[in-house]
Amino acid sequence: MRSLSVAVERWPIAGTFTIARGSRTEAVVVVATVTENKIAGRGECVPYARYGETVDGVVRAIRAAAQEIAQGATREDILRWMPAGAARNAIDCALWDLEAKLAGRRLWQLVGMADPQPMVTCCTLSMGTPEAMYEAARAAAHLPLLKVKLAGPADPERIAAVREGAPRARLVVDANEAWTPQIFAANMKACVAAGVELIEQPLPAGEDDALLNLPCDLPLCADESLHTTADLPRVAGLYQAINIKLDKAGGLTEAFRLADAAEEARLTIMVGCMIGTSLAMAPATLVAQQASVVDLDGPLLLARDREPGLSYTDGTVAPPVTELWG
Repeated sequence: MRSLSVAVERWPIAGTFTIARGSRTEAVVVVATVTENKIAGRGECVPYARYGETVDGVVRAIRAAAQEIAQGATREDILRWMPAGAARNAIDCALWDLEAKLAGRRLWQLVGMADPQPMVTCCTLSMGTPEAMYEAARAAAHLPLLKVKLAGPADPERIAAVREGAPRARLVVDANEAWTPQIFAANMKACVAAGVELIEQPLPAGEDDALLNLPCDLPLCADESLHTTADLPRVAGLYQAINIKLDKAGGLTEAFRLADAAEEARLTIMVGCMIGTSLAMAPATLVAQQASVVDLDGPLLLARDREPGLSYTDGTVAPPVTELWG
């Protein structure tokens, strides 16, 4: 018989992490554990207020699923009766982990995937003054791919400062919905001048129809506007790429489906994350094998990570070891 338990954990961030919506000094994560025959599968999620989630609400949603899990509910079952979001993600990933451990095989072997390979991942620069971002870029200039958090006003100065600090790094930027149509052209021009490759979510979700009438000289990536496969028809006409995050999709099961659908729609795939530990990133490294842009540096923003965690080396991330997940 299976059982489901849940725990809340707090992991300090190294310093302060700032985006357009505010600053944080810790990551609060929720871990679901599904146990069968003394073998445990784990999944980690990060409740996100932007999507109406709270830690208490996610914990309640996971606990509410305990009876169904005990009675043998599958990943397909929870996909039908749990809404997409952090709670479903934690349970879904725990069930994947348990399945692999019960079988004594790596998860990618169970689903017929090729052995996953290490990938270049974005390393994120927190939003700050142009001067502070220049210094952060200088410190990270040896890394191959940087993701720059922006905030709307003064973004041209921020972008130029980062490029000056890291003249050879590839750049993607994330506006976190902070741009407006009025500043869009100037910010786009600055991104083009700096050699930016991709711009995440420039306008607020729900207001991005305006993109049809704005000068888009670089590929745009839907983040807040794209959660599950059901969102693809709308965003496909506005964006050239999508950011798949397990906490938005509600688990690895839906993330795999979303990635396949995005490929069919000829959209570029980015796989991203919230700020969490290696346990949250581990399942995402599998769907990230289909991605052109990988942004799974969450543990690098923490003061400490799980042991064992994912292995990060010179801007690359390796697939998880068995003791961590899958």
